[in-house]
Amino acid sequence: MGHSHSAAGRHTRALIGAIVVGSGILVVEVVAGIASNSLALLADAGHVFADVSGLGLSLAAIWLAARPRSVSRTFGLYRLEILAAAGNAVLLLAIAAFVLFEALRRLAAPPDVEPRIIAVIASLALVANLISLRLLRAGRRESLTIRGAYLEILGDLFGSAAVLVSGLVILVTGWRQADAVASILVAILIVPRTVALLRDSLDVLLEATPKEVNLADVERHIREAPGVIDVHDLHAWTITSGMNVVSAHVVLADDAQPGDVLDHLGTCLAADFDINHSTFQLETAEHVLWEGRSAQPQH
Repeated sequence: MGHSHSAAGRHTRALIGAIVVGSGILVVEVVAGIASNSLALLADAGHVFADVSGLGLSLAAIWLAARPRSVSRTFGLYRLEILAAAGNAVLLLAIAAFVLFEALRRLAAPPDVEPRIIAVIASLALVANLISLRLLRAGRRESLTIRGAYLEILGDLFGSAAVLVSGLVILVTGWRQADAVASILVAILIVPRTVALLRDSLDVLLEATPKEVNLADVERHIREAPGVIDVHDLHAWTITSGMNVVSAHVVLADDAQPGDVLDHLGTCLAADFDINHSTFQLETAEHVLWEGRSAQPQH
């Protein structure tokens, strides 16, 4: 498999399975939502649409990332996966805002709905969500994309449950506002996960230090390496899920063996921090003085 270098690439089959299941729910919920005049079903369909479009974008990004690197794009197209996650988050927020607006309108003037259709379709959606969660469970710790998809479908599971309850409430009591209340719940479920996904994606795009990398620990490990007397300009960032990168300027003692130091640092970072892409500029103490001088403004 050409795309197994990124964490998401290893779970392509699960993604495709979840897309197929989600597309089925989406079509059924839209048709049933229109037929039963239920905003709750349409809101849940909106949630599923965001899931499926997000999964589709991610899948496209993984396939693009598997294409060979070029001189102009030396990291390939891995970043597209993160852009897909950010784009999906924005789309979800727009859907949530629309559903909230429409639900508030319906609370004031609740239309007639068909509670039997709502209950049956919501039950089907619930079962389908459980299947999708099972498919994605293994990959959620490895890839930001898979984790985003897993959380979305988990939110959708609660959404489907809320829609099912609203259908039963209308069936038993005739209280039609239950449909709008369930819609508001579905919209609210969308927001926190979406904001978290947007924040994580922006962190990667802004080259923030990865959450799982403690830079102080990395610095300590480098300083404790035999032959190293100092380290500066230390940076850690993420290319895409599961691909962390470190670069640093490492100052060597006069008697240090550069090859041994590089081997030690590479092994140490890969073993202790799961960082397989590291770049070290090896320097002597004199070079650091020269670097300091050349950084001063020239008069």
